[in-house]
Amino acid sequence: MGLNIKNEQVHALVREAAERTGMTQTGVIEEALKRMLKELDAEHETVLDDLRTISADMHAIVRESGYPPLTTDDLYDDEGLPA
Repeated sequence: MGLNIKNEQVHALVREAAERTGMTQTGVIEEALKRMLKELDAEHETVLDDLRTISADMHAIVRESGYPPLTTDDLYDDEGLPA
């Protein structure tokens, strides 16, 4: 299990975070990565919620339009090509 970080700025940040929190450098990195992954998961859920809302809105618009739903026959010709 080797991780060799060759970036002085990262080393300095890890040292400072470890000193200020009393955690080990490994603990600081572990905590930072856990927080980052949690934040990414939350962002992903927000995007999914937004997409669900857009989808529901689009379904409502189509229903309220009074037009019948499209079928495969509406989309493709007799040879299977887009109409």
